[in-house]
Amino acid sequence: MADVIRIETPFTHEMVRTLKAGDNVLISGVIYTGRDAAHKKMIEALARGEELPFDIREQIIYFVGPTPPKPGQVIGSAGPTTSGRMDAYSPTLIGKGLTGMIGKGLRSAEVISAMKEHGAVYFGAIGGAGALMAKRIVSAEVIAYPELGPEAVRRLEVKDFPAMVIIDSQGNNLYETGKAQYRQS
Repeated sequence: MADVIRIETPFTHEMVRTLKAGDNVLISGVIYTGRDAAHKKMIEALARGEELPFDIREQIIYFVGPTPPKPGQVIGSAGPTTSGRMDAYSPTLIGKGLTGMIGKGLRSAEVISAMKEHGAVYFGAIGGAGALMAKRIVSAEVIAYPELGPEAVRRLEVKDFPAMVIIDSQGNNLYETGKAQYRQS
């Protein structure tokens, strides 16, 4: 098994440059949540000249809409949502300094181009493992758009949150290289 790289947030551009597609990582520190409804509100706020609900520079957004926590839990099931839903919004946020995104599924050419231009990484998290992912979340606090319920923006503190670099800041894409390797075997 490949070595695991430990990442502490904030997720600096220096760290971004060291990661390669296929790297396994464990993320610790603060990350933020947001799905399509929250992303839409953030982009609308920027268009009005307003500040985002958190300083997006050198941060990671996890595309998740967690379920409500059961008694004694910090958060309910917290598995990744399909990242393509954020493709219309991600290039703008990357341009504002976002350095990491966690989700599942393919990303558009526009998102990958913005990642290469500004230095960002796309991490994949395991779909269907939301209960296990939730165990890596130490605290969760709604910080914006509470009216969105599960899609509100949350500030999460995570410890050893498992992910894999799917697309690195050079545009190397594990979905493409994986298919190519499979065809050769």
